Amino acid sequence: MVPKAKILLVDDRPENLLALEAILSALDQTLVRASSGEEALKALLTDDFAVILLDVQMPGMDGFETAAHIKRRERTRDIPIIFLTAINHGPHHTFRGYAAGAVDYISKPFDPWVLRAKVSVFVELYMKNCQLREQAALLRLQLEGGVHAGTHHEREPAGLLAELSARLAAVEEQAEALSKQLDDESADAGAVATAAHLERKLTGLRRALDALEPGANGGPAPLPS
Repeated sequence: MVPKAKILLVDDRPENLLALEAILSALDQTLVRASSGEEALKALLTDDFAVILLDVQMPGMDGFETAAHIKRRERTRDIPIIFLTAINHGPHHTFRGYAAGAVDYISKPFDPWVLRAKVSVFVELYMKNCQLREQAALLRLQLEGGVHAGTHHEREPAGLLAELSARLAAVEEQAEALSKQLDDESADAGAVATAAHLERKLTGLRRALDALEPGANGGPAPLPS
């Protein structure tokens, strides 16, 4: 069973959190509430999230400050942030949101279909990255097995390499389809950049796997981090 992605919802108003949950429940992912910037940062200490929906206007630590803390942490700096605001202060306000690290900036009241579609893209990208990390971990085990086996490396089961290659091919196919979808829909720059980063890691993993094939020239290629 594929584990569900976690989506962090940050808003000081309970009715807004309830509305977000109603909109995003159809995605069938794990929705985590936070009623303040401090509570959001605490949740980010222990859990991994696919995307963060962050209200701008909050008492105490507002959305901009919260985003700045998120982007300063190595563990969380790459999590996509979608800012939500009830007030449109013009281009300068929007620019501040992007400067704080947001991948998108949506004014309330927002279209539920649009918000759900945007969030689903980042959930799918997150899932692909998780799959890629799993393939990289399996490949590292294969490499370590080859080192420990020494002269018996040729006796390593070819079936494992074939399984790794098939799994990677499936992820590659899904990533290519997602990239085409993003191109067709003129998607957010943040989603496109995340997809491009995923494709680069897939390419590195494919090179490393190909280097393990019998008769491959040179040593194993470095694995993507």
